[in-house]
Amino acid sequence: MKVLVSDKINEEAIKIIKENGIEFDYKTNLSEEELISIIAEYDALLVRSDTKVTPKILEAGTKLKLVGRAGVGTDNIDKEKARELGIVIENTPFGNTNAAAEHTITMLMMLSKHIIHANESMKKGNWDRTFKSTELKGKTLGLIGFGNVGKKVAKVAIALEMKVIVYDPFIEENKLKEIGVKKAELEEIITKSDYISPHVPLNDKTKNMISEKEFEKMKNGVKILNVARGGVINEKALLEAIKKGKVTAAALDVYETEPPTNQELITNQKIITTPHLGANTSEAQTNVAIEIAEQVVLALTKKEVKNCVNGLKQFR
Repeated sequence: MKVLVSDKINEEAIKIIKENGIEFDYKTNLSEEELISIIAEYDALLVRSDTKVTPKILEAGTKLKLVGRAGVGTDNIDKEKARELGIVIENTPFGNTNAAAEHTITMLMMLSKHIIHANESMKKGNWDRTFKSTELKGKTLGLIGFGNVGKKVAKVAIALEMKVIVYDPFIEENKLKEIGVKKAELEEIITKSDYISPHVPLNDKTKNMISEKEFEKMKNGVKILNVARGGVINEKALLEAIKKGKVTAAALDVYETEPPTNQELITNQKIITTPHLGANTSEAQTNVAIEIAEQVVLALTKKEVKNCVNGLKQFR
């Protein structure tokens, strides 16, 4: 068995693969053509978000049984083509949960407190105490999606005495009540929330799920976060809503195109932007590396599939 690691990954993953007697090559920054030319040698491909696993790459991987993603999002991998070919796609849904949740909460706080602008003012020698913040206590946080990250965000928000409402058609209402949040329809999230934060993958159903129509229905003064996936929120519509004053502030960690090409979005003073850092902690990167390496070893040595995201119970 032989594994190709095509993105930079914590050395713990390499150590685990090596200790289990599996051959591996560590080759990063490969073009699609370069990957196509060598992928037939490998039984598994291990990636993060930089490698785009296209249909051509999957078709060229005649021995390929598994693509492992060190992280949650798999929109850089053609899952349908892989399914058609009998190639399992696995992700690591737990390793970076805490990091992404903490990043969301940090941005939530920064939207409410003028930390960035006040700091910039102080650095210029000013003593400007006119910055007025808002408190999170008593405000309504609307979460779209209630997976691992959404649950952790909700628990912290409840501790801050926020009201949390959740739209997730796959979660039973009694499960939400156990945590202390209220189940809501998407319409209620859009119309009643003071803060809105999606926590869903990017797919045909979630792409542009918050766009012109949704912004028009929101409360005046609503604040928007996105630490999930770029494309869930329509960036053009967001900018227009900010110009109209419907949205007073936004915080984005993910973008429709990465790196983002919309400079108006990046330079807007009412939008806090970070370069997709939600899971970029040393702890999270170690966790997902260990998690995916263990899953790859389990699949190749014992034919056990874990955390499959393209509906296959076994590989070809």
